[in-house]
Amino acid sequence: MSPDPTTSPDPTTDPAPAPEPAPPLVSVDALAAQLAGPDPVVVVDVRWTLGGPSGLPDHEAGHIPGARWVDLEHELSGHAAGAGGRHPLPDVAVLTAALQRLGVRADVPVVVHDAATSLAAARLWWLLVDAGHPDVRVLDGGFAAWQRAGLPVETGPDRDSEPGDFVPRPGGLAAVDAEGAAALRDAGAPLVDVRAPERYRGEHEPLDPVAGHIPGAVNRPSPGNQTPDGHFRPPAEIAARFAGLEEPVLYCGSGITAAHTLLALRSAGLDGRIYPGSWSDWVSDPDRPVATGPA
Repeated sequence: MSPDPTTSPDPTTDPAPAPEPAPPLVSVDALAAQLAGPDPVVVVDVRWTLGGPSGLPDHEAGHIPGARWVDLEHELSGHAAGAGGRHPLPDVAVLTAALQRLGVRADVPVVVHDAATSLAAARLWWLLVDAGHPDVRVLDGGFAAWQRAGLPVETGPDRDSEPGDFVPRPGGLAAVDAEGAAALRDAGAPLVDVRAPERYRGEHEPLDPVAGHIPGAVNRPSPGNQTPDGHFRPPAEIAARFAGLEEPVLYCGSGITAAHTLLALRSAGLDGRIYPGSWSDWVSDPDRPVATGPA
């Protein structure tokens, strides 16, 4: 008799369903409970300030017990001249070395955080998810929330730890270059600039040589996704900010804030894709059009 096609799949021939992605945010209470439990978790501190000093002294002055610090500028960004913007994606070999130094393993959850806003943490979250890690979350409210909760703090250099064995395979998340962003915009996909309004309008540009925005983009500044203390707003509020902008293409100055907005979208059960090179890459070609003023 021929097999009934309505019966359950044969586990010897049918692939198992893909696991549900890990929720992108974790509270300080949940992380504290996880650290107190029997199962391992890797905690990574990505404290960083654009144009500022290294975050390592702040990390050594106080961090979540067992957390390890990573340098966004030198380990989570590339340095190739030309296209790619101010923070091009890192070379795979550099990223691999950094993640293995941090003790990242494919079968161990990773929690990343920064000082408070999750801006820098979102960069590592995006890189790890894009590289295929199945369980990466961002500490909602960052180290500031951990301190406000009165949870333990450790000082000094990072502890010695066993190197990780995670091998990143980038390409798991949808991302676009300048030509892809323009093509999707022309095809009707929403293009969203998440920089401050005055930068979007071209009234003030402190970082890049050309002011303005990509023609056709709308403005949704990333800070609007969070409360003043650095916690992400409830899913319904984030969804309301992006109503009518289904699966947008996100860009900022150099790709970092765009990842932060993607994190906000995913916390609300939504999705999108980022243009990692963002505005700093767009204006590297003088032939690309620029718009100024309100949308």
